[in-house]
Amino acid sequence: MTRTEILSQINEVFIDTLDNEDIAVEETTRAIDVDEWDSLTHILLVVAIEKKFKISFKSSEIQNWKDVGEMMDCLQEKGI
Repeated sequence: MTRTEILSQINEVFIDTLDNEDIAVEETTRAIDVDEWDSLTHILLVVAIEKKFKISFKSSEIQNWKDVGEMMDCLQEKGI
């Protein structure tokens, strides 16, 4: 799967989870850039992404993410 395809699917997860059709995440998007992305929704986003891609993240992986691009890197390391 290409990074563009991964980003598109992640964006769908963000739209569905945060219930905001106007969200358009990029690789450089951070939690501070999205009003609805707080600590609780972060957990919901992680769970939704795990379900979408049928993978599991370790807590150490999640803690190291600074932006969507690092989340994508982790997905690619898992073979997505």
